[in-house]
Amino acid sequence: MIITSDIFHTMCCNKGIKAYCDCLQRSRGIIKLIELRTINEDNFQQCLNIKASVENKDFVDPVAYSLAEAWVYYEDTKPFAIYNDDKMIGFVSMYVGEKNYQIINFMIDDAYQKKGLGTQAAKACIGYLKKEYNADRISAPVALENTDAQKFWKKLGFAFSENIEEGYVFMRLNLL
Repeated sequence: MIITSDIFHTMCCNKGIKAYCDCLQRSRGIIKLIELRTINEDNFQQCLNIKASVENKDFVDPVAYSLAEAWVYYEDTKPFAIYNDDKMIGFVSMYVGEKNYQIINFMIDDAYQKKGLGTQAAKACIGYLKKEYNADRISAPVALENTDAQKFWKKLGFAFSENIEEGYVFMRLNLL
């Protein structure tokens, strides 16, 4: 399964959801292609090496933990490697159970941060949940102290909800 940011772009513009789509970031006239790829025997080792430095290491679970969680909860958890063109730049794990769609662990490797790729990758995740599950609402649980992540998701249209669990506020994006 590969979901790209250009698929999200097409879905957004065709559905009139332009507020969530800034089209594709262009760098020197070249479109940066973001893809979500299934993690398999060919790329899992590289995926384990993804590192995202954050203010507090508790803000983001290690990839190994997320992959173990996805294995245990395989019916409801979808992990993906995030690629820019053919280079792995990040990791995401999404929860799809009970029509409660969540982007639960999202990270872009330190080497690729501050280039707009995280925004494009988040849009690809939103596009995946919309296309594959017809999601009308997506949540992103964010640590209460993680103001950088809160700003990131807010920039994408997510808003704070009143739902706070175990030190995480659930930011929500309504797609209706």
